[in-house]
Amino acid sequence: MMRLLRVYALFVALVAVTPAALLAQPQPPKEFVPVDDIPPGEQIPAINMVAAAYGFVWVAVLGYVWSIASRLKQVESELTELESRKR
Repeated sequence: MMRLLRVYALFVALVAVTPAALLAQPQPPKEFVPVDDIPPGEQIPAINMVAAAYGFVWVAVLGYVWSIASRLKQVESELTELESRKR
């Protein structure tokens, strides 16, 4: 019974708070408003981040290809060794 009362109280609180919270939020502008005054501390140099991301991806791809190539060489040498034992 006490648990049901708690659930009911929580439901009532959520129903009462939700419309008030939605009304308290400011409405977004109807059209695009450019931001002209950005402090220098909040500006992010995008080119550095894009270059770092591309560099990371290329290093990861080249590392993966190198890993595959080295494992393939190892398998080929083992296969050659097994073929020579068979004969």
